[in-house]
Amino acid sequence: MGSSQGSTLSSNATGFADGSSAHTDVKYIDTVPVYVKELIAGGAAGAFAKTAVAPLERIKILLQTRTDFHSVGIYHSLKKILKHEGAAGFYKGNGASVIRIVPYAALHFMTYERYRLWILDNYSALGTGPVVDLLAGSAAGGTAVLCTYPLDLARTKLAYQIVEARGPVLHGTTQFNASPAYSGIRNVMESVYREGGVRALYRGIGPTLIGILPYAGLKFYVYEELKSHVPEEHQKSILMRLSCGALAGLFGQTFTYPLDVVRRQMQVEHLQPSSQGGVRYRSTLDGLGSIVRNQGWRQLFAGLSINYIKIVPSVAIGFTAYDMMKSWLHIPPRQKSKATSAA
Repeated sequence: MGSSQGSTLSSNATGFADGSSAHTDVKYIDTVPVYVKELIAGGAAGAFAKTAVAPLERIKILLQTRTDFHSVGIYHSLKKILKHEGAAGFYKGNGASVIRIVPYAALHFMTYERYRLWILDNYSALGTGPVVDLLAGSAAGGTAVLCTYPLDLARTKLAYQIVEARGPVLHGTTQFNASPAYSGIRNVMESVYREGGVRALYRGIGPTLIGILPYAGLKFYVYEELKSHVPEEHQKSILMRLSCGALAGLFGQTFTYPLDVVRRQMQVEHLQPSSQGGVRYRSTLDGLGSIVRNQGWRQLFAGLSINYIKIVPSVAIGFTAYDMMKSWLHIPPRQKSKATSAA
């Protein structure tokens, strides 16, 4: 008996020495379904990327929706926030943003992988090239938006708020007069629901879907297409992934940014004075036309410069973190089809 126990202890000690305990962890990870791993990888990547660019996201929303901000530019907007709200002001709405981005990014990446595999299995005529990534990315973007849009609405309303200031803000000409209307995510959701029900929680979903379908598709299309031209020995380079992700984000955002402006203005329009006393934008096209007529075509691109600055690290970090999380979670490389995967 003692000899048996001694040999067991000896084998355990040997196991720790040669790393077999790590092998046990690997086996445990490998028992987790692939789609669950993809959800975890996508959610973690989204949260990390979103937090990294939160200050730029706050300024971008203010530039899109408040005339007293887009008239003074990025630098003075940053000074306004720092002076009257402190460093914490740069992260106002980031809690809602992260709470939203975790399920959004998780669903986005996971459904992209699932849609991609489904297209390969059912529409082989499309081949296995980047067109499949375009279609799968678009469908995944739409799915993720529909599931998480109310959280995006709450994030925008929280970020739109400016705390009350007692004195002049910039060169003695501008003052903040509005106190925060919402105390947090739950308060936003409850207030919006009381005002207009479920429909109000999806105010602005039209331009969001119209914008996200091409944006999400182009983002995945460009990223995967650029990666396919990288030599095999550089495929795992972090710098390569960051570069491909940055270009993918910039390209996709340029074509869809005006729709993002319409969406933001629709989300906060009840917080702004309306000369008509009602809903200002009846549809996405009406919103685009109204902004051009009343605010000028430049307003369709308000905040685009800072969005470029934000998109470069955000999309780049997101794609890179996702690829690294896939490796860490031992998610197998993408297969041509389910049949290939099973083989």
